[in-house]
Amino acid sequence: MTLSDRTLTLIAMIAIGLSLLAIVFVILGGARGGGSAEALAGDEAVGALLGKIDRLEQAVRALHATDNRQQVMIEGSVRRVGVLRYDAFEDVGGRLSFSCALLDDHGTGVVLTSINGRQETRVYAKPVTAGHSTYNLSREEEEAIRQALHTEEQAATR
Repeated sequence: MTLSDRTLTLIAMIAIGLSLLAIVFVILGGARGGGSAEALAGDEAVGALLGKIDRLEQAVRALHATDNRQQVMIEGSVRRVGVLRYDAFEDVGGRLSFSCALLDDHGTGVVLTSINGRQETRVYAKPVTAGHSTYNLSREEEEAIRQALHTEEQAATR
């Protein structure tokens, strides 16, 4: 089982807080001088601490479950984008045509292509699964997918 950095930080902070609370109880119990009534209060204090520890463990488990659910949602969202602008025809300039790949972490999503001509513009959408499509892809669409798949690597080197 792997825990996120936030979850590990939370567990460490809880452990530090419980340690400080235990030290305070020891100091206060020692200042009163030990007797049978204080021993009972100490037992009650230990019981209360154990109850709090149980509640904290439940909270950590709930946070871990939430973290796992959010991680699945993040992996399925569009996180990799690649855009390539180009001139589709020699007589039309300005690089107004484009191919745009919108992919999740698994390379699944869609590639959108807009071909801009003098008289009309055509838009195509092709599904992409694991970086490949069942439809024939143009060089520009393949390049947009390649760019999208490598966006995380490029961000890491910056």
